[in-house]
Amino acid sequence: MKESIPEIEQEVTHIGHIFKRYTPIGVVGAISPWNLPVILSFAKALPALLAGNIVVLKPSPFTPLTVLRISDYIRDLLPPGVLNTVTGGDELGPWMTSHPGIDHISFTGSTETGKCVLASASATLKHVGLELGGNDPGIVLADADPNAIAQDLFNSMFLLSGQGCICLKRLYIHEDIYAAATDALVAVARSARVGNGLDPNTVLGPVQNHLQYQRLQSAWEEITKSGATLLCRGDVPANGTGFFFPVTLLANPPEDASFVAHEIFGPIRSVFTYTTVDEAIRRPNNTSYGLGASVWGKNADELQRVARQIEAGTVWINQHAIRNPFVPAAAYKNSGIGVEFGEEGLREFCHIQVIAAKQ
Repeated sequence: MKESIPEIEQEVTHIGHIFKRYTPIGVVGAISPWNLPVILSFAKALPALLAGNIVVLKPSPFTPLTVLRISDYIRDLLPPGVLNTVTGGDELGPWMTSHPGIDHISFTGSTETGKCVLASASATLKHVGLELGGNDPGIVLADADPNAIAQDLFNSMFLLSGQGCICLKRLYIHEDIYAAATDALVAVARSARVGNGLDPNTVLGPVQNHLQYQRLQSAWEEITKSGATLLCRGDVPANGTGFFFPVTLLANPPEDASFVAHEIFGPIRSVFTYTTVDEAIRRPNNTSYGLGASVWGKNADELQRVARQIEAGTVWINQHAIRNPFVPAAAYKNSGIGVEFGEEGLREFCHIQVIAAKQ
């Protein structure tokens, strides 16, 4: 296959004429989650194929059919055996991560499972790319317009009914505008209809599966026992069928509580007040996660100053949870290893080879 990344030539003192090449790793095992099955499956498979690799793609057992259908659509576009989509239960992932015939594992999922993937892959020294959990903070500076950003904040927090690793999960608002900002945010939350996704008036759908729904119910029990203050708890469909969970906003809960410190994959979010900008940087950074973050306000210099001190792979300004396949996405801390998207992401599926010719 033609090389996707151009070969680089240069003269280097004492070693000669250098040819720097990016060559396929071999067989890539791509393991994708249930929350965005098509996008996250083929965000792995397509760059791996472009880099010249063979791909074994395993979708989540909760969402196999959509990935199988898309794979079937593109089956005739590739030689036999180049893209192989396999489905199965919980045992299939460990088989792939330990298999000596797979040279690279690209995994998206929870941090806990990612650590197991890394441990399993280490036995055969596979290349590994991990896009893991996030507990993304958003910082609203004192000069922000609460009414102008309320809808965007809500969308960032409750995208996919909050079932997104890059959703905004902890919101820090300057004390001078905290009341106005939370009033505006609650107004948007109360107007957001939870229900059947086939209804055009629905804003948020159900939680994807029963296990995730049970986790949210356990988190809610802990929240109730803690006595945390509610800003808002919305409604769910009256018929009681489906894994519908109400939009829930908490006011200044303990930041060391498990429902704050750990990733919540669903429509529960925490909103905090802060006094100084230094505090607004320190508290969001006090986490084991580092996937994304955002800063909201009007002063461009201050926005940049704050953004550059946040420990996260992507820091958005006046937006959140926006991805583009041409822009690389990485992570800090326990939120992952490696890069996705962009040319940097394509290189993740390559060996680098240097040919040094003495003249």
